[in-house]
Amino acid sequence: MGWLFLKVLFVGVTFLGCLYPLVDFCCSGDTRGQKPNFVIILADDMGWGDLGANWAETKDTANLDEMAAEGMRFVDFHAAASTCSPSRASLLTGRLGLRNGVTHNFAVTSVGGLPLNETTLAEVLRQAGYVTGMIGKWHLGHHGSYHPNFRGFDYYFGIPYSHDMGCTDTPGYNHPPCPACPRGDGDGPSSASGRPFLLYVALAHMHVPLSGTRLSADRRGRRPYGAALREMDRLVGQIKDKVDRTARENTFLWFTGDNGPWAQKCELAGSVGPFTGSWQTHQGGSAAKQTTWEGGHRVPALAYWPGTVPINVTSTALLSVLDIFPTVVALAGASLPQDRHFDGLDASSVLFGWSQAGHRVLFHPNSGAAGEYGALQTVRLEQHKAFYVTGGAKACDGKAGPPRLHEPPLIFNLEEDVAEAEPLEEGSAEYERVLPEVRQVLADVLVDIAGDKTSRADYTQDPSVTPCCDPHRKACRCHTT
Repeated sequence: MGWLFLKVLFVGVTFLGCLYPLVDFCCSGDTRGQKPNFVIILADDMGWGDLGANWAETKDTANLDEMAAEGMRFVDFHAAASTCSPSRASLLTGRLGLRNGVTHNFAVTSVGGLPLNETTLAEVLRQAGYVTGMIGKWHLGHHGSYHPNFRGFDYYFGIPYSHDMGCTDTPGYNHPPCPACPRGDGDGPSSASGRPFLLYVALAHMHVPLSGTRLSADRRGRRPYGAALREMDRLVGQIKDKVDRTARENTFLWFTGDNGPWAQKCELAGSVGPFTGSWQTHQGGSAAKQTTWEGGHRVPALAYWPGTVPINVTSTALLSVLDIFPTVVALAGASLPQDRHFDGLDASSVLFGWSQAGHRVLFHPNSGAAGEYGALQTVRLEQHKAFYVTGGAKACDGKAGPPRLHEPPLIFNLEEDVAEAEPLEEGSAEYERVLPEVRQVLADVLVDIAGDKTSRADYTQDPSVTPCCDPHRKACRCHTT
């Protein structure tokens, strides 16, 4: 690549009235033989069925549907956790919460964040010669060295956590003391010459609260969720259009979500498609966010890279947000840190259309329902899925189903029962064949984690770290006198 300038363009407005910056990639020269650029877009609380290409009833994702037709769509792709902070930590580390220490959400009053001895994707790529930028929701620590600029990102513009968690003006307290901003290497945070880039865009859509803007104006009177979904789709379309105009053949764009939406019975909930969690809802619980039912962690996912990723392909490979880290590192020609174990895999062969081999096993941790945070309560083994704990997650009405421990576990065959409506009968031949395998893979990963280099996040809370003058308001501006 002859030269590359990374500069911020304010081209959109979120439903909070905040500017959404996109990035202008200005490239010239021959890109053959150069390292690829990466754009990773992470939606917030987007249901699997919110993508029209996944669920025909959805009509609000024209740009994403076009991307699916021009690239690869993954129909068995999963978030690493069913809530915000742990899912994002796993994306940036390639490791489950029991390894990286982030097992549940950080609060406005949280002192800590993603442990500092964890290595992020941005740090690995920056060491490999990339210029790195992040735009949007961070939610992995908003004070001191937990800030994105100290976690490998040359440039950051965004919000420190979810936009329903209070305003984000200059804190009234500086606790812990913020270190000086890192100095650039001479090119400045918004430009680099002859260097490939990593851009991580963590959208606030589709997290509540939802409100309309000019981008989501709906003359047909659709409800707020559809309007916000359409706004998000247009923002993603703008990013893709910019990539197509400037760095089309040398930029890999990966779109996915951090977890599923709130339960479908909520007025502003997204669509989980066929993953209704029927057995769980019949027991009085939620089938989506925070749970390990499919609606909580199976998310939309698309890969787009003209000339490299085959077009209009649907992949059934079992993949995860955990795989983004090792895959991008491999494609960048970089190396994984050697002093720790990873739960993700390099999915390059799937992306190139050479294979449909993904994971044989995935583990789904507790993200706020019953039981211990981060505990591997649910095991996916090929087409089978075993639950050791269900219940305990709150629905939008504040009610939660009773916690239920299952020993032996509930086991579903997702090929025959994707809605998780009826578990296999205990004592059946299929159940008895699968059960020992489930027990073994779970025991093996726990032994592996026990011997790994693991981290522990600081979840200490202190009211003085709250960056808001009025903590009782959901969105406020800190007034000065």
